[in-house]
Amino acid sequence: MRMRLSWLILLAALSSVAGDLPWLQWGGPHRNFQTEARLPNSWPASGPKIFWRRPLGEGYSSILVEGGVLYTMYRTGQTEHVIAAGAETGKTIWEYSYGAAFHSAAAQEGNGPHATPAIAGGRIFTTGATGMLHCLDKKTGKVLWSHDLWNLGGSSLIYGYASSPLIYRDTVILPVGGKGQAMMAFKQSDGSTVWKKGDAANAYSSAVLINVGGLEQAVVMTQGHVVAFNPVNGDVQWYREHHADYGLNILPPLWGPDNILLISASYGAGSTAFELSRSGNQTNVKELWHNNSFYVKHVNVQRIGGVFYAASGDSGPTPLTAADARTGKILWRQRGYPEANLIYADGKVIILDQDGNLTLAKLSPQSIQVLGTAPSLLQSNSWTAPTLVGARLYVRDRHEMMALDLAP
Repeated sequence: MRMRLSWLILLAALSSVAGDLPWLQWGGPHRNFQTEARLPNSWPASGPKIFWRRPLGEGYSSILVEGGVLYTMYRTGQTEHVIAAGAETGKTIWEYSYGAAFHSAAAQEGNGPHATPAIAGGRIFTTGATGMLHCLDKKTGKVLWSHDLWNLGGSSLIYGYASSPLIYRDTVILPVGGKGQAMMAFKQSDGSTVWKKGDAANAYSSAVLINVGGLEQAVVMTQGHVVAFNPVNGDVQWYREHHADYGLNILPPLWGPDNILLISASYGAGSTAFELSRSGNQTNVKELWHNNSFYVKHVNVQRIGGVFYAASGDSGPTPLTAADARTGKILWRQRGYPEANLIYADGKVIILDQDGNLTLAKLSPQSIQVLGTAPSLLQSNSWTAPTLVGARLYVRDRHEMMALDLAP
């Protein structure tokens, strides 16, 4: 009995540690909005308890959490801010502000910042709407180095720079755009250029790291293509065309355990799934399917088992849609979740839609099963994906951010 009790205590401790994985980058621990946290099986009728809430300026930068501190970005007027705050209180620890005059071509939807920072060791890397890349000391907010990506010759974007940094070994990798520098890698310690390669124009997407039979690749959407780079030296590994009107390839590629890579965009592009395999140092790229009736504008896609789940659409309705990963066949659609982001953990999903409605649910190839709701939790364009660390869910819109208690 004593030995069994000891094992139960150990398993509980390990479960707690796994569920408390820090959220260090766009998409969380695995850059796919999935984590090992535990979730309840239902919520009270009033929704989960609000642990704290505080005002915050506009922007869509999601929230990072590590070691009891959260980090995000926001804008007031023509100034961008990077903030560190207590994860248990929401109170500011430090704040770094800099001038970033910018007027988006869609100002009614906000002037950014759009990208999410990334943490590596004692440094935090941020990118703002005007293409400013900053490396800050994580504890103090002191600027260690910076680059103006647009002044480096990168593509200026009428809706603002939107790519979140990708950490790889001792570098930080970002789309820049322009001849010979579609992607660039900077040394984390001093900002020096490690490599710059490719001729494609920048879009609004972020790079993801994939592994094809032992070959690591940084894959990104450009204005007209999906392109894979060797993250060590920047050599282009492969590319395929993918054209969205106005160059609006926004959604980052989504990589699956069966080597299926999904790319998707609205504005006439649709979705394409590729199956990748390795032959020596080459990558074989086989198109599995293309579907013009399944397309995602700027929210995320969840791959659960053999199914993709996402809010599919652009300027009109965006019903929550299930599509078979190997065939692209639409399995079902469900209205009521406009422009929704999804977080997956513990066999369930947390859904936050643009109207600020929060839902706890289970998704299957057959249907959605709602377990709990919190209507109108946020008020103003809730396009930022939530952050889940342990029993805390962090959410924001263009006016405030809050922490919710999801303890089972």
